[in-house]
Amino acid sequence: MVALLLVVGLVVAVFVGFNIGGSNTGVAFGPAVGSNAVSKLGAGVLMSFFVLLGGWTVGRNVVTTLSEGIVPSSLFTLETSIAVLFFIGFALFLSNVAGVPASTSMTAVGAIVGLGLASGTLNEAVMLEIVAWWVVSVSPLIAFWISGVIGRYFYPRLVEWFAVTQSEGSLLVLDRSEGVPKPTLGPDTTPREFVGTASVIAIACYMAFSAGASNVANAVAPLVGNGSLELNAGILLGAGAIGLGALTIARRTLDTVGNDLTDMPLLAALVVAVVSASLVTLLSAIGVPASFVVIATMAIVGLGWGRATRTATLSQARRGEAPNVSVGALAADAEDALTVGGRGGTPAPRERSPIGQENSEDIPSTADLFEPGTTARVIALQNLVPAIATVAAYVVFQFVLTV
Repeated sequence: MVALLLVVGLVVAVFVGFNIGGSNTGVAFGPAVGSNAVSKLGAGVLMSFFVLLGGWTVGRNVVTTLSEGIVPSSLFTLETSIAVLFFIGFALFLSNVAGVPASTSMTAVGAIVGLGLASGTLNEAVMLEIVAWWVVSVSPLIAFWISGVIGRYFYPRLVEWFAVTQSEGSLLVLDRSEGVPKPTLGPDTTPREFVGTASVIAIACYMAFSAGASNVANAVAPLVGNGSLELNAGILLGAGAIGLGALTIARRTLDTVGNDLTDMPLLAALVVAVVSASLVTLLSAIGVPASFVVIATMAIVGLGWGRATRTATLSQARRGEAPNVSVGALAADAEDALTVGGRGGTPAPRERSPIGQENSEDIPSTADLFEPGTTARVIALQNLVPAIATVAAYVVFQFVLTV
């Protein structure tokens, strides 16, 4: 009976990791695939490797927090572990049906908190630390202001540096003229194009690393907590399940995210990726399960707000006189840079108005990036999914599987 329960637990853990890989790969490699910097197969392989690297290094701290920090590890019997993993998977399934990018970490913590509340063993000190980063919104506010500063003061210059058009043919070819084949730039590839493409891929790998650091624990922490899996074996299982999702069902999410990049320029997506992945990695390093979805949402809002407020001085912005934030505030710069730049070459210098003197016409509004009503709805649903996992876990462990 115990062996059968262990098999069920492993299957459920793989299912959770499989779905994490399917969704997180689109977030990490969508920009790279959408810009044809890497293929879907290449994205899956790179995702699998860097998720394992993140989980094996930084991620073990999060596994420890989830497996023994929030509730005593003795509570994670096989039955309760399977139930907790089921609540995580079920809540994430509901979020996928609703089309809302829910936080895997918040959902996992919610299910474990439900167990702790039902048993009266919740570690309040650890939860207060986690809540300080989530509910008090320390990490989302940090993401907002870092991105806002980049958008206001540095984004136009970054656009000029990053304005790279793709040439025909392969990025790299093998030079066999000297006997020993060695990689070299393609016939029409410029050094600028190569560096830009390599940067896109490198940032995607960094996001995959942060996803592994934060999310491997969500699939295996209960089984590690009850001793069914040793820590290293659990990390390998969780990373392997995420990699399986990356190589299979992630193809659809890669299509979706890659095609939707017309609403957010590639550079904007990469800025958001770097800010979000850095915060997630830092939080994972101290054992705090991080919500990449919430952090990334606030980074997007901050970047658009910062870019749009270039038409106003700081005093005007404080009085609320800055214009509405829009994707056009980001996309317009990208179009300008490519217009003045040559094919795969370096854009010509373009004089920009100082902050406060830039005309709003220079930042056309094409589609809202930050609309208060929409943003409030998305954030509310992002918090509702973990709440469902928490309440469901509490009810079951309180009245059905008494602990």
